[in-house]
Amino acid sequence: MSTTGPRRLGPGWVLWLCCLLPGEGPAVQPNVLFLAVDDMKDWVNCLGGYEGTVHTPNIDRLAARGMLFTNAHCASPKCAPSRAAIMTGLRPSTSGLYDNGHWWLPNLPEVRTIPAHFRTHGYRVAGAGKIFHHTAGNNPPSQWDDYLPLRFRDDPWFRGVKPNYPWSVSGPNPPGFPFSRVQGLGHENDWGSLGMPEADYDDTRTADYAVRFLGQSHQQPFFLACGLFRPHLPWYVPQAYFDRYSLASIVLPRVKPDDLDDLPAGGRALAMARRGDLEAIKRAGRHKEAVRAYLASITYADAQLGRVLDALDARPDVKNTVIVLWSDHGWHLGEKGHWHKSTLWEEATRVPLVMVAPGFRAGTCSRPVSLVDLFPTLNALCGLPAIDAHDGESLLPLLRNPEQAWDRPALIEYKRGNAAVRSERHRYIRYRDGGEELYDLEVDPYEWTNLASSPAHADIKATLAEALPQSWAKNRPTKAAYHFDPQTFTWTHKESGRITRGK
Repeated sequence: MSTTGPRRLGPGWVLWLCCLLPGEGPAVQPNVLFLAVDDMKDWVNCLGGYEGTVHTPNIDRLAARGMLFTNAHCASPKCAPSRAAIMTGLRPSTSGLYDNGHWWLPNLPEVRTIPAHFRTHGYRVAGAGKIFHHTAGNNPPSQWDDYLPLRFRDDPWFRGVKPNYPWSVSGPNPPGFPFSRVQGLGHENDWGSLGMPEADYDDTRTADYAVRFLGQSHQQPFFLACGLFRPHLPWYVPQAYFDRYSLASIVLPRVKPDDLDDLPAGGRALAMARRGDLEAIKRAGRHKEAVRAYLASITYADAQLGRVLDALDARPDVKNTVIVLWSDHGWHLGEKGHWHKSTLWEEATRVPLVMVAPGFRAGTCSRPVSLVDLFPTLNALCGLPAIDAHDGESLLPLLRNPEQAWDRPALIEYKRGNAAVRSERHRYIRYRDGGEELYDLEVDPYEWTNLASSPAHADIKATLAEALPQSWAKNRPTKAAYHFDPQTFTWTHKESGRITRGK
């Protein structure tokens, strides 16, 4: 069995010990297991977002031993800006990183990320899979002591995508493509089993790395990140996970035919974006098959999480380990006539979030929280110095008492000027052109009735609007503004000649 050696106590440690309440906190600086899944909405058993049966026994057992936040929301409903916000503690309106077309490091070279902060303060920092955005240039080697990347180069079929960049390696489509039997969806939107051993799938390899790491002894406290790609498209998982769901058992999302009639132009535009994929799936009569594939991908991801949790539970220091599980955003499967993410409604913003912390009781918290709160919370739990520039707040008060008064709503931003504010009961949306939506989720959980023009709700709308950004940072330069060398991990700004190094 693995053992751990003496811990080097980082700066802020003594202050942290003094600030803990009696009976709270570990005797030595805790490890951190940082678990991420991709595009996983609230369709996990412990959250009840799916109206049928979803098999997530490992997420459920983790939720039972920690704090399950039932009203947790992403900072942005798209991969790169969401993950940049989590890893830097800065909202898009602060960082200027609004979409997938931005590299974070050359635009924010002075900003310290979660792994870099832990590494600076005495932790061994390692990871695998998708933590930062997965495309080339988003996961600089300088952030980690060790990292197993997503396997684009030696497993080009794992996502079924063509090259995103000239230096990316890809190959022909696998035999049998498209496995979904839906023509015209493209490489990224396929689903099915690739007919290869489960050990060869990318998320299995990511979990393998985490299991190996947890089986080793470490002389420092460790920060281990394990980022699973599922249930992100394409939904390629072993056939056994499809077999867990009979087609007859699949429950399609509820849809209201005139749902978009009371939306402003900004809301209708988001709902209609990439609608062609949904229409192609429906024309092929494969809507239930698609939902089944999403559920199978959730259960496959859950199984890999279970392997990592088992490896952690075998360690003697398991009770001195902070565990965080999060998803970067949700996903639409036809709700509001939309397929994919990139909206400001509940389907795209509500995510699983579980935190297990030494000395804190298990429970359930319905207060609205944001994933941008993770960085300051981890600092507080591990005795690391707080970073004043952070937009989030520590969730330590809610870990102590999930019923505590909490007047801070969750703020979600998508592209410059569009934002949603989620309180415990309501969601308010304002688009850059001034269009508004307001929903009372207690009586309207599917967000079918826009109350923004209701005089009876004017005060609620005004209160929620106070949480909107007071200013919006300019869009940062996109990838087109740089020359990127993937071998040396350097960016050269084409106009200024400024060089940023990521090694």
